[in-house]
Amino acid sequence: MPSARIIKKYPNRRLYDTELSRYITLADIRELVMKGVDFRVTDTNSEEDLTRSILLQIMLEEESGGEPLFSASMLSQIIRYYGGSVQGMFARYLEESMSMFATQQETFRETIGVDPMKTMTELAQRNIKMWSDMQSSFFKAAGVKNSDTKPNE
Repeated sequence: MPSARIIKKYPNRRLYDTELSRYITLADIRELVMKGVDFRVTDTNSEEDLTRSILLQIMLEEESGGEPLFSASMLSQIIRYYGGSVQGMFARYLEESMSMFATQQETFRETIGVDPMKTMTELAQRNIKMWSDMQSSFFKAAGVKNSDTKPNE
């Protein structure tokens, strides 16, 4: 497995792609993300990993232009989880949700031409099962007993 591509951030805020041996922009880093390239952004002085902050900058630019992905209400809800007792569980939940969504999108793209209605039905059934499993896992990690019994059983 190849190692992550290294992008260096200099004190003058310029970003240098060590693989291409040239300066790049946030738009170039966005393209790396879109292509699925594994990379890491490091500070040239401290060697601190700045990848998350660069990705957040890209998200901020995307959110401020065009149609935002996150509503103010959604952002407020996310902020409320910081520092709380379920922060770690919430982060894992979001990460698993995004991973599951990406997998489903790929499956959908691969099979949509075959039989669209059958594909949509199977996808919906898998979604229900995956969300149920993920919710059970989330509750278990939170220490909440999740009863699978139906009423009147």
